[in-house]
Amino acid sequence: MRGRVVARAVVVGCGVAGLSAAIALRERGFGVRVVAREPPERTTSAVAAAVWYPYRAYPEERVLSWGARTFEVFRGLAADPRTGVRLGEGVELLRRSAPGEPWWREAVSGFRRCREEELPPGCRGGYRFVAPVAEMPAYLAYLLGRLRGAGGTLELREVSSLEEAGEGADVVVNCSGVWARELAQDPSVFPIRGQILRVANPGLERFVLDEENPAGLTYIVPRSGDCVLGGTAEEGRWSTEPDPATAEAILRRCSALEPRLRGARVLEHRAGLRPGRPEVRLELEELPGGTPCVHNYGHGGSGVTLSWGCAEEAAALAGAALS
Repeated sequence: MRGRVVARAVVVGCGVAGLSAAIALRERGFGVRVVAREPPERTTSAVAAAVWYPYRAYPEERVLSWGARTFEVFRGLAADPRTGVRLGEGVELLRRSAPGEPWWREAVSGFRRCREEELPPGCRGGYRFVAPVAEMPAYLAYLLGRLRGAGGTLELREVSSLEEAGEGADVVVNCSGVWARELAQDPSVFPIRGQILRVANPGLERFVLDEENPAGLTYIVPRSGDCVLGGTAEEGRWSTEPDPATAEAILRRCSALEPRLRGARVLEHRAGLRPGRPEVRLELEELPGGTPCVHNYGHGGSGVTLSWGCAEEAAALAGAALS
């Protein structure tokens, strides 16, 4: 929309949380400017395997609500191939946990327990379900194009404070991810380093999540032209430089689960910093200069999974602050 502007909003951060929030604000009539030090393709969001799945985000009841709303939005986006979003079937393997009902069960479709013959050795059980998968290069480009098409802008520059970012704005929305530790002066934020490989897709269609693998966190996410293989969840480590030994270990774990990956051509190594926090922070605060600020960060490994639910709530809080 390009209608009457009700107020001026600045969104800090242009990962999936920031771009989604910016679109939600613009659709409420805000004039929107996104400020970020790096473009979307260089954010942690661009590294994500981006299967809808609540991972290291709390508290569960609010995460479920945000996630269910995001699932609903993604279901609609999957009808348009230009978005990079599709609905895919996958499996979560259980090696230690008892195969009961997962707390996120009601948010997904096509859920059923795995039959014994469907499980690899060493697994006690598993779930099959259908969930959105977003190909992040295409999806981030879609979000940025949608924002610009609605009249929003992206400004690439580094800011030293939320007050500086919000100069001239009526409201600030802080989607700075792990960097909220500095910008929001929040010591409870910590990095959860994730390393992945992109390899040529040997014909896989189903995603596999194997968090309880004794050799380390393992997941396989097929996309249209490649597969994302992971991964790691290294708390407190700030390096985004891919480690060759870690990459080799990831490839071994994934190939053990899916033999067709043996010898797959490696296309890229990447690492990103998930924004860990004891709880997602989605709340309104007044900055020292008096400008209202909506914080929207601390999504752990669930930035994509919670993106639209959190974006819509953040936009509603921004509107309430100015009403």
